[in-house]
Amino acid sequence: MINRLEALLAQTSLVVTDIQKQQLVALVTLLHKWNKAYNLTSVRDPDDMLVKHIMDSLVVSPYLEGERFIDVGTGPGLPGLPLAIMNPDKEFVLLDSLGKRMRFITQAVHELKLTNVTPVQSRVEEYHPEIKFDGVLSRAFASLEDMLHWCKHLPKPDGLFYALKGVKPTGEIKTLNTKFKLEVAHKLTVPELEGERHLIIMSEIK
Repeated sequence: MINRLEALLAQTSLVVTDIQKQQLVALVTLLHKWNKAYNLTSVRDPDDMLVKHIMDSLVVSPYLEGERFIDVGTGPGLPGLPLAIMNPDKEFVLLDSLGKRMRFITQAVHELKLTNVTPVQSRVEEYHPEIKFDGVLSRAFASLEDMLHWCKHLPKPDGLFYALKGVKPTGEIKTLNTKFKLEVAHKLTVPELEGERHLIIMSEIK
């Protein structure tokens, strides 16, 4: 599987160490194993997981600004775990309300020896950290409006919201709450992934 990962990475400008490659492959192996019992993702094939979960998460890495991030509604740790592997100098809180997802993430953090990940089981509106975040990440929220509504208490005053989307949500951007503004919309290229991917970066107007 490491050869497959290297072939995918070769189609990007990402710089990934051998240790990071091993961790990413180990994450897929672990996710595949747990998925049989816990049904953590609808993607069943490890090769597909490399494209649809690992690469789809990693392409966001170059756009992260700051040191401290929260992945809201992280599911089985996506994009948080791949991004934490890629950025050992940054801190990641992975938030989800489902216990089985937290158990998987806790096990993954232990097996992959990740020191920069904190799993938190909570509903987002009930989570009020003492230290706010440079960036709020989400890969699974239904709409930009929902993300901003539920997560507005999480970033620092100059923090950013990072929404991972498929097709560019032009309609949602046009109808953003006037308290928020679009910073930039990046079209992402995920090797061998069918369909469009976009990263929508937003901030609150102070």
